[in-house]
Amino acid sequence: MKWERTAPLGPAPGQVHPDDLAPSGWSRISEVMWHMPRLLSGLGPLTPRGPEDGPPALVIPGFLATDRTTMELRRALARVGWRSHPWLLGLNRGAKANTLELLGERLDALRGRRKVLLVGWSLGGMFARELAHRYPGQVRAVVTLGSPFSGDLKTNTNVRELYEWIAGHDVNQPPFERIAKKPPVPCLALWSRKDGIVAPSAARGLAHEVDKAVEIDTRHMGFAVDRPALSRVVAEIRNFLTEVEGRAPVLRKIAA
Repeated sequence: MKWERTAPLGPAPGQVHPDDLAPSGWSRISEVMWHMPRLLSGLGPLTPRGPEDGPPALVIPGFLATDRTTMELRRALARVGWRSHPWLLGLNRGAKANTLELLGERLDALRGRRKVLLVGWSLGGMFARELAHRYPGQVRAVVTLGSPFSGDLKTNTNVRELYEWIAGHDVNQPPFERIAKKPPVPCLALWSRKDGIVAPSAARGLAHEVDKAVEIDTRHMGFAVDRPALSRVVAEIRNFLTEVEGRAPVLRKIAA
């Protein structure tokens, strides 16, 4: 199933569209400065959130982020009835040879009799897409938040050099086979034109790479900690699942 997408007007001949360009270095610094006052939002126990009988969701943090960073995101999912789980793999230092194997073990532990919703922020969204390729029968859907899954990673983010230095490999050559096409499960891409890390087109994807793409009015860091944006995120997830499954997901709201 495909949805109509509203695309920006194309560039003049010989020009690159602004949506295809990675944000400036200053935008990266601005993202970090914006996030600093919100670090306390990550306090609290790293335990599953939401009703014990709620549908399972696994939240995967972005590059150089942890389960502390995605605490507000997991709380937002829990408030509307998801049983949201942390990835429990510590600091995300980039792709490792055993990353997908470890995530596969987490997925298997959470699944039970129900498929798991994968919600990945930034690099975490790329891990989520790869995980869904390998375990499609265990994944309900994939939701990416500002994830640069489309295009050339050499040019569509402004953290490529930092990533390669810390991860120890070329950004386009992770230590496992990367399957660039759309996973065989429903895929929702949430992206922002205000993103200070990732080019909009990279997080939006092409029509054949996602089932639906929705613009969210937030920063890159906002996908993890900005409450107004997170309210929109959980609403878009519900709308998407209603569209692809033909009915609204059964959720029980709680105070998280």
